[in-house]
Amino acid sequence: MADENKPQSSVDETPISPVRQSKERRNSLEQHLKQRPDRSELVEKNILPASTAAPGLQEKQRELERHMRADSLNDKISHRPSPEKLIKDGVLHEDPRSPEERYEEAIEEEYAKREGGA
Repeated sequence: MADENKPQSSVDETPISPVRQSKERRNSLEQHLKQRPDRSELVEKNILPASTAAPGLQEKQRELERHMRADSLNDKISHRPSPEKLIKDGVLHEDPRSPEERYEEAIEEEYAKREGGA
């Protein structure tokens, strides 16, 4: 009889958000999955990487590609002809200004760029 005199705790057990029945939830998930874009579309939009490597290796793959590009550019730069050869072949024309005049003009152009001019 002592249990009858105890006040029962009133805990509100109603869910915060309305709970759909499981079939409705399953149908909702299926609908969303049907509208999901293809992998190729995500790659085209640069959302996913184009690589098919494992996700743990993709960073190393990007680093390797970056180093390969740097090596390729350095190789091309090391094999380019000198300005003297390009002038001799007629590709470049010799600048009649003195080196001091060219330097002063370059400084003025750089200053104008930084100040919002030219």
